[in-house]
Amino acid sequence: MIAENLLSSIILPLRTSDTGEEAIGLMSDFHIRHLPIVNDRQLLGLLSEDDVLNNDAEEAVGSYALSLPSVYVKHSDHIFEVMRLLAEHNLSIVPVVDDQHNYLGLITMEDLLRYFASTVSFIEPGCIIVLEIAKRDYSLAEIARIVESENAAIISAFITTNAHSERLEVTLKINRLNVHGIIATFERFKYVVKASFYEAEYFDSLRERYDALMSYLNV
Repeated sequence: MIAENLLSSIILPLRTSDTGEEAIGLMSDFHIRHLPIVNDRQLLGLLSEDDVLNNDAEEAVGSYALSLPSVYVKHSDHIFEVMRLLAEHNLSIVPVVDDQHNYLGLITMEDLLRYFASTVSFIEPGCIIVLEIAKRDYSLAEIARIVESENAAIISAFITTNAHSERLEVTLKINRLNVHGIIATFERFKYVVKASFYEAEYFDSLRERYDALMSYLNV
């Protein structure tokens, strides 16, 4: 999945002649904290809520000194790059441009969350296993081999790291509803199984967090 496949067609960018007050109104309407500023088709920058609060709201946003760096993704960038920018700069939207830096649209954090919530790794039945592994010992190929030895498969996997620790967590979704045999095999190979969840239990928890986040975004 690349950026251009998730473009929002609803939220329009700001023009340089739009006022800070108009920008705040649009942010409130769409429950976001940022909006791109576009001149003709060229992306000029990203306006934040704080930029408006730190300037005269009756002035045109084109006169503002923007606090954010020039943040955007190319239309052909993978959505993982969108996720990186959202997290790194604490954004609510990311602008998307073409190879000539022409503005194409934007991707909201909510749209990105909805996309991941609808992917096969969430929809496909299965169970969750969380392993704790030393960074030097991590091998997804070996982990997959262990899972496949129990006639199962990994639907999705992601890693959680801590810069201050030499250990990491590997969260696996397995296409089996009963993973007791897989857990026993991991333990036999000296893996630390930190947690396991049946699908209903785990996804009820995820759904609660997702609903809470959507409720926050809609405040």
